[in-house]
Formats: sequence, structure tokens, C-alpha cells
Amino acid sequence: MKYLLTFIIIFSIPICLRAQEQKAAQYLQKIRNNEAELTAFMAQMPKGGDLHHHFSGSIYAEPLLEKAIKLDYYVNLETKAVAKDQAGKPNWKRFSELSSEGSLAGMKNEIIRRWSVKDYYPGFYPSDQLFFESFDKYLPALNEEYAPGMVELKNRAIAENVSYIETMFSPVYSNVNIQDLSTYDSELRSLANLSNKQGVLNLLEIIYSKLLQKESMNHAIIWNNSFIQHLHDSLKIDDERFTMRYQKYVLRFKNPVDLFKDIVISFMAADQSKLIAGVNMVAPEHGENSMKDYRLHMLMFQFCHQKFPRVKYSLHAGELAMGQVAPESLTWHIGEAIHTAKANRIGHGVDIPYEKNSYDLLRYMSKQKIPVEMNLVSNRFILQIKEDKHPIQLYHQFKVPLLISTDDAGVLRTSLTEQYVLLAKSYPFFSYTHIKEMVFNSLDYSFIQEPEVKQKLRQDLEKRFKQFEAKIP
Repeated sequence: MKYLLTFIIIFSIPICLRAQEQKAAQYLQKIRNNEAELTAFMAQMPKGGDLHHHFSGSIYAEPLLEKAIKLDYYVNLETKAVAKDQAGKPNWKRFSELSSEGSLAGMKNEIIRRWSVKDYYPGFYPSDQLFFESFDKYLPALNEEYAPGMVELKNRAIAENVSYIETMFSPVYSNVNIQDLSTYDSELRSLANLSNKQGVLNLLEIIYSKLLQKESMNHAIIWNNSFIQHLHDSLKIDDERFTMRYQKYVLRFKNPVDLFKDIVISFMAADQSKLIAGVNMVAPEHGENSMKDYRLHMLMFQFCHQKFPRVKYSLHAGELAMGQVAPESLTWHIGEAIHTAKANRIGHGVDIPYEKNSYDLLRYMSKQKIPVEMNLVSNRFILQIKEDKHPIQLYHQFKVPLLISTDDAGVLRTSLTEQYVLLAKSYPFFSYTHIKEMVFNSLDYSFIQEPEVKQKLRQDLEKRFKQFEAKIP
């Protein structure tokens, strides 16, 4: 009897939990083709973390517009961009002027349509152009004050059962003068074009030494870290329901030395701050400098990885589609990000079917546990990659870890819930168990530096799933 009781105590609870999970799995299969029921399911399902998340693209246009109006910014009547000061320039008017004229109310919807994908219909404007042009239009209002956006993101995450966000966030700071180093731009590009990797690394070492001699470099790092720490603490971002960490990002369209300076600052900042969990590189991958200097950029990350081996980083790689660039440009970006730059995670990765030796690369990613951040709504809108054109099943077949994320939820007017609805409806080969695994991946592959924080989030996620599965009809 004693041994029987021990058996019951040890095994009855896991069996019960498996039954609850099986019930959830069966219910998901039943509702896969009913989007309303699927949305109700995914809205309540715990979603762990959102790891591919741009702060600058995740705030909805409406509060940004209200802020610009409150600050009485200028608005360009043609492009709908806003600016703090454009006095006397043609085609710019203050919001107060428009309000007094009675034309502001009618203009609001048009501004929101230029700042996001609201009411977009194919043929109206190239989708990728609309997306990437939207940022510069509203960023002056966003950069005026970050606190409201942070609070908006936290509240929305809690409302849709998201417990962690790892957002790409770089406060504006550009007080490091590198004019004396700009002559190295052409030499770096020349060495990279000759595939002289060691030559590039040797020259980066020289530039790195000269950067460290600039006192302003240290000031930039201190300023960035203290700014983020103060913002995070003053807003009480972390609590028992929610946690946020930050990726310091750099802009890939900059000239080589300027970009390298930003990468060095970002790695040094992340090395010194637990809140700055990692580094990333953003801006259109098909841009002129992005394409021309891509291999050079990967060597810059390799160099900084050697200097700061503890710092984690994710790279946008393979966010390209046929017709957007020459076919041969689709064959090597992901491989370079993994083998040369040594990226810990890959963002997007949608051109993997065109990648040279893609099967070998997929096996390597699987073996090394290099996850891909999947942004389904983003890929549909910007690249027109959807259904079976999307390589998500290819990654799944090779057992590459997958994460589901939003990218720029404000501009794209989406949510993490919608990503999971799209996943379940479009790709029925992903079972409830697979989807649940992706949710846990979003914490397991996060760049959180504190083991105790990651463990607490994971335990909380397990608890949330038990409660969720117990509620399934």
C-alpha cells in the first residue's frame, strides 16, 4: 500500500497535466478554421516573450499624433511628416493653425494612414516603401518623450498575456566626433571587396584603438546606460506580471567607420548593463549601403564578439524577396550572419530557400540551436511572403528553433495574438505542442543576463499555461 500511494502521488499530477494539455490540443484542432474562436483561444493563451520588437515601430499612430498636436508641432501638408520647428518653410503648418482653420479633424485619418498600414490596399503605394517611410514621419514626436510609449507597450503586453518584451531601443546620442577617422571608410570597403577578411579585422583593430582614446566614447556609454536605467526604474517597468529588457541597435545604412563606432558603443554598453540584454542592426536590408557593405558589417560584429564575448546579439538577415534584389543577393546573407558574424539569433530569415547550401546551413542552425525570429504579419505586408512561400515549414522540418514575434506592431497595426492566429490558421502542421514550444522558446532563447529572472519568467509561464489549459471548453 505504501508503494502504491507513492506511485499515485508521483504520477497522478503529471498525468492530469498531460490530460489538460491534450484537451487544449484537441480544442485547437477543432477551431483552426474559425478565426473568431481561434482569436479567443490565442488571446487568452500565455505568449511568453516578444523577442523581435522595435520600440520605434510598436507605438500606435493615434497616441503619437495626439502628442504631436499637444506639442503643437509642424506638419508637412504633403508628406504628413511632423517636425518641431519648420517656421517659414513652404508646405509646413502648425497643428494649432490647422485647428483654427477647421481642417485638422479631416486630416487626422490621412496622417495615421501615412504613419501606419491603416486602410492600406494593394496598388495604392508600394507596401515596403510605405512601411519604411513611415518612421521618419512620426519619429520627432516619439523621440520627444519615451515614457508614454514604454507604458503603452507594457499595458498592452499585460492585456494580451505577454510577460516579456526584448525591445530594440537606442536613445538618441551622437556626441562622438569621428571626422578624423572617416578616411578609413574607403580602405575598409576596398579590403572587404577583395575578400581580405584578415585585412579588415586588422584595420578595425586600429580604428578600435583610436576610438577608445576618445573620452566622448566613455561618456556616450555612461549616458546610454544611465538613461535606460533611469527610464526603466522610474516607470517601474518590471513587476510580478511583466519584464522588459533592451537591445541596443545600430543603423546599417551609415558609412563604415560611423557604423563601427556605434557597434562598439553598443557592445560596450551591453557589456556593462544588465538591462541592455543585447545588440542588433536595423534599417532596410536591401538599402544601398546595407547591400554594398553587408560582408563588412558581419566582420564588424565578429570583431566586437571577440572583444566582448559575453554580449549576445541578433541580426536581421534574409529579410529579402525575389525581385527586390538581384537573385544572387538572396544566396548568402543568412550564412554570413551565422558563420562570419556569429549571430546568436536570426531575425526574419525568409530567403533561406535561396541560400547557397541551404540544407547544410539549416542543419548547422539546428545543431547549434540558432533560433529564427518569425514575423508573419510583417513578412506578408513588406515582402509579400505568405502561405507556402514562407519558409517556416522548412525551418520546422530541420528542427531549427522558432520564435513568434511582432516586429513593428504599431506601424503594422498588429499584435502578438494575431501572429499566433495566423500561425495556427495558415500552417496546420504546427500542433498545440509545437506552438507551446515556440512560446517557451521565446524565454529560453531570450538574451536576459540574470539567470534568476529567466527562471522566474519560465516558472510563471508554466503556471499560466496550467491555468489556461484548465479553462479550455
